[in-house]
Amino acid sequence: MCGRFTISFTVGFADRFRVQIPDPPPPPRYNVAPSQQVPVIVSGTGGNREIVEMQWGLLPGWSHDPASAHRPINARAETLTKRPAFRSLVMHRRCLVPATGFYEWQKTGKRRLPHYIRRKDGDYFAFAGLYDIWEPPASVPHISFAIVTTEPNDAVVPYHDRMPAILRESDEAGWLSPGPIPDHELREMLAPYPSGLLESWQVSGLVNNPDHDGAELIARQKGINSFL
Repeated sequence: MCGRFTISFTVGFADRFRVQIPDPPPPPRYNVAPSQQVPVIVSGTGGNREIVEMQWGLLPGWSHDPASAHRPINARAETLTKRPAFRSLVMHRRCLVPATGFYEWQKTGKRRLPHYIRRKDGDYFAFAGLYDIWEPPASVPHISFAIVTTEPNDAVVPYHDRMPAILRESDEAGWLSPGPIPDHELREMLAPYPSGLLESWQVSGLVNNPDHDGAELIARQKGINSFL
């Protein structure tokens, strides 16, 4: 699954994702958690990419009672075209969720120890996402999203039986393009990311509290080696 991740708007972000960053740029986020507002990239007017603030936790546009609606934070890649909640979204409302890394927890005895996973070169990547728009009768539309998950690669399997579907950079434009994606292409896009491109290390348990948000959360714990 994907339950926490990081994102920072630093040098190279605009060129990497071909999108205009707001001025001033949003502050770096080291502990993005469900229900929070997150910058997400969509294909906007004329096909130009835009950054839109969305809430993490998908509120279906057809929901009659948002207060009691189930708001999934993840969507399984294998069933996107089968589940009614995601079938139309995977055809028409796909998005990129930019990130610099994500957290997973490894069970050790009775403890669950957090680990940070990122690209070895420290570069950005994008999770495949789906979004929806709920329009109340007389209020501002509510835009929300879920992160697509897939089977874990060798880098993530020590921690969890799912991982976020990290798109290869060459697939990002196709994911954002309008209209349906053929099933065989969808499977290829959402396949596990190459494990050899990732690294991980144990981090502080402070990440367990979403109120904590600082660079210390991704610092390698002293005396603990990376698992990769």
